[in-house]
Amino acid sequence: MLNNSNFLYPKSRYYGEVKPENLVFDANLQEFTQRVGYISALASNGKMPLEQAIVEIELLWEKLENSKNQLGIGENPFIA
Repeated sequence: MLNNSNFLYPKSRYYGEVKPENLVFDANLQEFTQRVGYISALASNGKMPLEQAIVEIELLWEKLENSKNQLGIGENPFIA
């Protein structure tokens, strides 16, 4: 029996370098893609105005960028 949460909010496995900040960013990235998918579907089906969808996606993008910066992802790619 499938859990409804797993069906509605699927998570894929992380294949990158296992570090706490990478795992947190991966979770944030998956949440971002899930929400963008829902917003896109709502806008495509006329349930949300396109302008509102664009604003909401931009806010989600800014939140993801802030998360990346706070976690220090990609700052020193050659330092292990």
